[in-house]
Amino acid sequence: MNNEEMTIGQRVRKARKEKGYNQTELANVLGKSLRTIQKYENGEIEISISMLNELAKTLDTTTTYLLGYKTETVKPQITTFADVAVMLFELEKVAGLKFDIAVKRPPRDDNWECSIKFDGKAKTDLNADMCLFLEDWANARENSSPEQYADWKDMTLAYYSRLTVGETDEAEDNAIKRKVTSEDLI
Repeated sequence: MNNEEMTIGQRVRKARKEKGYNQTELANVLGKSLRTIQKYENGEIEISISMLNELAKTLDTTTTYLLGYKTETVKPQITTFADVAVMLFELEKVAGLKFDIAVKRPPRDDNWECSIKFDGKAKTDLNADMCLFLEDWANARENSSPEQYADWKDMTLAYYSRLTVGETDEAEDNAIKRKVTSEDLI
């Protein structure tokens, strides 16, 4: 059975055994009852994200592994600038996510700046989530050690791995209006 076919409980059991703990030892380390650990592993109760984070640290694994979200299979191959552009073009296809592109350029502006802007108060399904994510990301990049940043990325991927998105249909995709703000483009 490969990792994708396993349940969260089965991955917890596998990680526990690889760490060399029996269920009683894991229960004691986590301050839980033996029966709770058994229920986790048998899938009788759902494990909260905070407990998955604690289990991951205790078992020397990642929260994303325990959830079955394989980051290495999701990692896009980026070898050219075109690969970066393709990833950005894919944002246009996400239903419920709307953005503007802002461009400031000399001589009208002192700096040459470009940005993708998400309105967190827009009446879309995902913009507020995107704004929260970007705010947390900026904070983590600025205020974390490399180890803390790696942990933050893992926990963030685990958290968002259950938030699914869909693509806009072709008619809607063609109707998406992208606002480009720059007097230089006129």
